[in-house]
Amino acid sequence: MNSFSFHGGRLADAMAQFGIGKAPWIDLSTGINPHGWPGADNLAVDWQALPDTGALNDLEAAAAACFGADPAHVCAVPGTEIGLRMLGDILPGPAIHAQPSYRTHGEMIPRSRPVALTELAGTEEATLILANPNNPDGQITPPAALLGWLEARRDSAAWLVVDEAFADAAPHSSLAAHVQDEQRLIIFRSFGKFFGLAGVRLGFVLGPRALVAQYRQRLGSWPLSAAALAIGTAAYQDVDWTAAMRMALRKQADALDAVLARRGFSAIGTCPLFRLIETADATALFERLARHAILTRPFDYDPRWLRLGLPASREALDRLDAALADD
Repeated sequence: MNSFSFHGGRLADAMAQFGIGKAPWIDLSTGINPHGWPGADNLAVDWQALPDTGALNDLEAAAAACFGADPAHVCAVPGTEIGLRMLGDILPGPAIHAQPSYRTHGEMIPRSRPVALTELAGTEEATLILANPNNPDGQITPPAALLGWLEARRDSAAWLVVDEAFADAAPHSSLAAHVQDEQRLIIFRSFGKFFGLAGVRLGFVLGPRALVAQYRQRLGSWPLSAAALAIGTAAYQDVDWTAAMRMALRKQADALDAVLARRGFSAIGTCPLFRLIETADATALFERLARHAILTRPFDYDPRWLRLGLPASREALDRLDAALADD
């Protein structure tokens, strides 16, 4: 179980442990949109030329428009994971990270300590790191509460760091419009989760221009591949697809909720890209689903939790329904 609880996407390990079987595997372990942006295969990429600076500017402008942010405060990075870990070398002072959440949040700043969001009193001198929507429970902290925690740090050297990896599916949760030079606010955004193209390895840091300058200095002249620049720019400019996908994801999450409820599970959270369920023995349920060639995400820190991403089709949802009914 340890390898499967570390992070999602270990489909080869699941096949090795549980067998390939007759039916193709369904990977529900990652929370990544199963309906990837469809335009990537039609883009021409010049693999012989070095990535162009103008193309990077175009990408950041397109992303900023999607986020509702000023492009001057947006810096593209080769994946949010790298951007988060780079921040540990930039921010001074003590830090706390919300728990439960991403494992990386506890590792990115040395000696950061975990804290529940209900127990923040007296922590105003520490940089606060959290995800919104949160992972794995999909809970959304209202922006007003986040801004209150930011205001509480105004007179200290502490920052509010918000990982908005899933915010494209829940844009009402974002603080991107509040990023300014005078605010101690840093936001991370992920491209691959909502657009369903995790292999592009593209993310963004939003913060004061002085912070953006530090990232640019560390990243050097060519931080992204030509493919990431082309795919990211075109996808963020596809506003019709984005709007339609947000509606489709909500409907598919509702359909997943209905299946879970019919099988006796109450879905936790409101992030459209995944659901968390609680059961007496999540390990047993994980293994039962795996024997039906369905990979989900268990958690070593809570043996009652199992996270499920969205099935890609009605057929996949029906297979999940049948597997949940099979004792």
